[in-house]
Amino acid sequence: MLLSARNMTVHYGKAMAIDNISIEAAEGSVVTIIGANGAGKSTVLKALSGLVPVSSGEIWFLGKRIDGMRPFRIVSLGVSHIPEGRRLFPYLSVLTNLRLGASLRKDKVNVRRDMDEVFEMFPVLRQRRDQNAGTLSGGEQQMLAIARALMARPKLLLMDEPSLGLAPKVVNELVPIVRTINERGITVLLVEQNVPLALKVGTSGYALQVGKVILEGTIEGFRGSDIVKKAYMGG
Repeated sequence: MLLSARNMTVHYGKAMAIDNISIEAAEGSVVTIIGANGAGKSTVLKALSGLVPVSSGEIWFLGKRIDGMRPFRIVSLGVSHIPEGRRLFPYLSVLTNLRLGASLRKDKVNVRRDMDEVFEMFPVLRQRRDQNAGTLSGGEQQMLAIARALMARPKLLLMDEPSLGLAPKVVNELVPIVRTINERGITVLLVEQNVPLALKVGTSGYALQVGKVILEGTIEGFRGSDIVKKAYMGG
């Protein structure tokens, strides 16, 4: 198993954000985490990438225990996190943002090759390479956030609400993007409130409610689940 979080609990002060949950991601999979706003989805990703400490439980990645590690060490092991809201450096150019994504890497030849690959995946970024990130459209900023994370050459990509604030046409473009990333051998853990999007790209999933896992299984099982239909799709 590439990633295994076991009995993970996280608090913000005295408030419990996630309560004794276990999540796994097999190598080569696309795992989705769905749930309403405030369910604890983003907290799961922050705990996995070391941005918030776990109160209890263990997180294992590639056979190494990573809970308690500093975020840059987790990145160096092969975990990239695209946070909610993209969190770009708005006054720096597209090119500089991309270079910062590869800042922990020493393989300069491969960095240049990966830069060419993300420009092939997102041609608009090549056109905007000297433009400040903050002047891009919302869709272009999301592309840059994804490309910057890919520059770290991750084995596991954590994506937090990539559809948030995007026009429906741009949201539809995320489906082939996630599939292309996965086809390149990168495991994806996708947090989404947009359940139809999550069900299109996932291979397995978890549903969270008030910090607890209320459903887990294959995406086929999610599509047929009354819990998913009633709670998240208005059915």
